[in-house]
Amino acid sequence: MPVATVTPVNTDDTSLISKRAARARPLFDPPIVKRAIGDSFVKLNPRAMMKNPVMFVVEVGAVMTTILAARDLASGAALGGFTFQITLWLWFTVLFANFAEAMAEGRGKAQADTLRKTKTETTARKLINGKTETVAATMLRAGDVVLVEAGETIPGDGDVIEGIASVDESAITGESAPVIRESGGDRSAVTGGTKVLSDWIKVKITSNPGETFLDRMIALVEGAERQKTPNEIALNIMIAGLTLVFLLAVVTLQPFAAFSVHSSGSGTAPSVTVLISLLVCLIPTTIGGLLSAIGIAGMDRVMQHNVLAMSGKAVEAAGDVNTLLLDKTGTITLGNRQAVEFIPLNGVTEAEVADAAQLSSLADETPEGRSIVVLAKQRYNIRGREVAEHEAHFIPFTAQTRMSGVDIDGRQVRKGATDSVMEFVAEHGGAPCGELTEITDRISRSGGTPLVVADGGRALGVVHLKDVVKGGMRERFEQLRAMGIRTVMITGDNPLTASAIAAEAGVDDFLAQATPRDKMDLIKKEQAGGRLVAMTGDGTNDAPALAQADVGLAMNTGTMAAKEAGNMVDLDSNPTKLIEIVAIGKQLLMTRGALFTFSIANDVAKYFAILPAMFMVTYPEMGKLNIMGLHTPQSAVLAAVIFNALIIMALIPLALRGVKYRPMSAASLLRRNLLIYGVGGVIAPFPGIWLIDRLLGLLRLA
Repeated sequence: MPVATVTPVNTDDTSLISKRAARARPLFDPPIVKRAIGDSFVKLNPRAMMKNPVMFVVEVGAVMTTILAARDLASGAALGGFTFQITLWLWFTVLFANFAEAMAEGRGKAQADTLRKTKTETTARKLINGKTETVAATMLRAGDVVLVEAGETIPGDGDVIEGIASVDESAITGESAPVIRESGGDRSAVTGGTKVLSDWIKVKITSNPGETFLDRMIALVEGAERQKTPNEIALNIMIAGLTLVFLLAVVTLQPFAAFSVHSSGSGTAPSVTVLISLLVCLIPTTIGGLLSAIGIAGMDRVMQHNVLAMSGKAVEAAGDVNTLLLDKTGTITLGNRQAVEFIPLNGVTEAEVADAAQLSSLADETPEGRSIVVLAKQRYNIRGREVAEHEAHFIPFTAQTRMSGVDIDGRQVRKGATDSVMEFVAEHGGAPCGELTEITDRISRSGGTPLVVADGGRALGVVHLKDVVKGGMRERFEQLRAMGIRTVMITGDNPLTASAIAAEAGVDDFLAQATPRDKMDLIKKEQAGGRLVAMTGDGTNDAPALAQADVGLAMNTGTMAAKEAGNMVDLDSNPTKLIEIVAIGKQLLMTRGALFTFSIANDVAKYFAILPAMFMVTYPEMGKLNIMGLHTPQSAVLAAVIFNALIIMALIPLALRGVKYRPMSAASLLRRNLLIYGVGGVIAPFPGIWLIDRLLGLLRLA
């Protein structure tokens, strides 16, 4: 079998969000729109409509007016054309609401189709007694071993048990930059549907058909497993209650109007068509038609960030999070200690320390060793040297010696832990140095790691290693603080180091020397105080805490136990993604709240806009309240019904994109919603209905 020689690949993920934004589908992608139009008619099935009580009432009203329109047109009644137009726009109202939901679902279905095609067309080379046998990927079972070479698709979820290869995971994560997968360590997990670009790997399958990560993705992005969230259920109940109240109010209008006409001997009682139109205009059809689309679109926005949400509840919970637990390493810091400065002792120049430190690190392939070489090059333009002709002998780091270095041209250059290097210096005739102890203690107190550099019996200075906090983290934590979210850094470091990094990063609190039990206790303590907790994790030891947290974001490169325990999986394995998830969750709640505010305000305004014109035939005195000068009761009713339908269509982009998110307090958010969507909802119907009424008059449609 060939020896693996993996070509280095670029795994920089600093611009993941911008790349996703660039590749995101257009809001009204023609294939999705075409599919959504067809689905809008399929959703007219009463069994499906009953899940949305508001729109079900509208559909029942549309059916009734359809019957009335057919009767009036057949009999040649004077108002047959009016009834027909009302019927047409009532059906449009239902279809527009269905279209909003179908558009939200369509984006997921398009992705599911791509994933399903990948799944069904894949074959596998199964290893049986040392020989390969080609089988369909759907025939693989947990425990089977397959060989995958360059250009082939990995047939199922599994672990690499032999070999190393670069893998293109864009089919799953959407990213084109390949990643390295190899046996052992935390980069051994592979996902079915991804493609090997170079070399080969043996994969032990870990899932049975129908249970793979790809199967779960298909079901989730299609919305097949989407369940309504508690807030969404509560809002549906409230909307249904309002609908029932308005239904009772409108039904009782008929006998009162008939009695009034009979008593006064003048006027005409409103027809059933008019009453149905009034009901549709007064019930919260706007939010009722868009509520489901808002939830589905929220899950889609999470998916655009390459996070697989196991339920809509997880996305919504992210919007209500009060406490955010973040691992220090790889989340708040870059993940590896980096050399940040060379500190010389008296009588030694900084350049000498840099030169010796780089020389002792030329064969050091650790991130710390590489950072020393880079820092010496940046500060003093000291470049790597050819040491072969000098018969250099490199000394590797071991847990026993706790130092590394090089013997070259009679010099013995070492770097390492303070006590180990000072013992080496003493063995070569050097003396203890109080200045050195002072420098190393100062670095340790600041949360850094000191590496002493020596040349034989002479101590030269110290290399300061520290966890480098990622750029912009302090600003991001300030944003979270403005949102009312408390951030807690979790680390295995000692309290001194943890305190220094926490202060630099700007987190609100930290948990040092954390064990899995400590994480669980912290989460339970926060939850006991009535707070929702979110955290990230990737290891088996994180699984209990991920399961306990209200929002558990597991890394795709992590263990299966972690992915099963969390209610979200980050396909990019980027722990800082949790901050984006919180923002998306809050955007979902903001969008729902904004459109609910608009819908209720809109209904109130429609009541005052059309009721005087609608009933001025029954009660002529109400004509004085027709401040907009609507032409006739028929034009007022028809204008209101048309406006009611069109406003749903106009708000579909806002429901799908979401209200633009800005970090702010709950009080500020409430004021913003009332000012923009509350006031806007009150004002919009007046010019809208007036304009439609004028157009109907010009076109002689009412």
